[in-house]
Amino acid sequence: MKVLYFAWLRERLNRASDEITPPSEIVTLNDLVAWLRARDEALDLAMENPAIFKLSINARIVPGDTPIAGATEIAILPPMTGG
Repeated sequence: MKVLYFAWLRERLNRASDEITPPSEIVTLNDLVAWLRARDEALDLAMENPAIFKLSINARIVPGDTPIAGATEIAILPPMTGG
């Protein structure tokens, strides 16, 4: 499974993506985010407030309680700023 990071999150992590194989107990997007944060201090700090991020499975934005079974691509999208 590929995890994509966008915008300022990608810049803070200094990478655009990760290839991961989550353990079987990781069932939902929320589980996955918690698991990723526990494994990566930089991601944990950047996602201090995970509720502000949008999540997508296979290019479709979905709620955090969505199961990840069958997902090939997960995206984490931070809130956008602009002017």
